[in-house]
Amino acid sequence: MQRKYLQIYEQLAEAIRDGLYPPGSLLPSEHALCEKYTTSRETIRKALTHLSEHGYIQKQQGRGSIVLDQTKLQFPVSGLVSFQELAQGLGENAVTHVLDLQVLKTVPEHLLSQLDQPDDTFVWKLWRVREVDGERIIFDRDYILYDIAPGLTYSIAENSVYQYLEHKLNLTISFAKKEITVEEPDEHDRKYLDIDGFSNIVVVRNFVYLEDTTLFQYTESRHRPDRFRFVDFARRRASDAN
Repeated sequence: MQRKYLQIYEQLAEAIRDGLYPPGSLLPSEHALCEKYTTSRETIRKALTHLSEHGYIQKQQGRGSIVLDQTKLQFPVSGLVSFQELAQGLGENAVTHVLDLQVLKTVPEHLLSQLDQPDDTFVWKLWRVREVDGERIIFDRDYILYDIAPGLTYSIAENSVYQYLEHKLNLTISFAKKEITVEEPDEHDRKYLDIDGFSNIVVVRNFVYLEDTTLFQYTESRHRPDRFRFVDFARRRASDAN
């Protein structure tokens, strides 16, 4: 059974996407939400934290939870979120196209270096394009250790690799290191993305680790810049002022 704070998060996120709470408005107070959902303040705070991490709200002391503009897809910089999770609520407007899925038995040296693996390593090459509202706006180039996900299929790749790893293989995806750059599109970007008129793309390089600190995935996620807002929320610690 889904945890209550996640149920509340999803209901509030849907209400924001549907315009019930427009950009710049305030969500109801924690007290009002406790009464609305018949739950504890702790549960409401967890739901609000989840909304903040996914770019739906900005918490402001003395004011409450301010609703953020959702006209651009929100990518949490510090979070580890799959496209499927990001696109919840878009329904048929969000589609994944698998361009290539194969096992590389001879892996290019630069990929072995990124994954910190020896020459005899087998690696999945998974290239996918994400289409939203009929436009191809994300090009994901994933490289995953074969031994971690030997049963990967096109069907899994069209849905969620992370869901497969976590719920079918019982693996725990723990953390990622990210690098974000703005670059000129290459020939593959121009072939697979709808980027006519755009001279740059945003590239997010992810190094993703399991709970045991195994680096199992290297990804280049290449985004058309007009459709995304990369968000992060950081808390300044008292010791930072010293």
